[in-house]
Amino acid sequence: MSELSSEALARRLAELAEEKGATEIVLLDMRGLAAYTDFLTICTARNERQARAIVDEVKTRLKREHDLLPGGADGEGAAGWIVLDYMAAVLHVFTDEERRRYQLEDLWREAPREDFEPSQDGVRGGLYGAAHG
Repeated sequence: MSELSSEALARRLAELAEEKGATEIVLLDMRGLAAYTDFLTICTARNERQARAIVDEVKTRLKREHDLLPGGADGEGAAGWIVLDYMAAVLHVFTDEERRRYQLEDLWREAPREDFEPSQDGVRGGLYGAAHG
């Protein structure tokens, strides 16, 4: 079990979300802008069911890989927005409609965006590509 920096944790959240098919993944550097976290990882799910699958995968893998559990979680997917709070990094999983409604990237437009390169297969993330490529 290794300890992750806040940036590494935000990137791991993004990677795990992408592996479950999340799209439009953005990492915002909140250091100096918000006291409650260092990074926001924001992504879009096709529907509530996929949003729940993304959240379940993130929770399971971070617990297994780094013995990390979220300090808090909000939303069950039915609202189109689920939040996992890992303190140093917060994951927001939106359906497309709710992401357009809340516009977190616009709300925090002064936050620097960190580069996140999606997997090269362009289909469903790294696991899909490894299994089918």
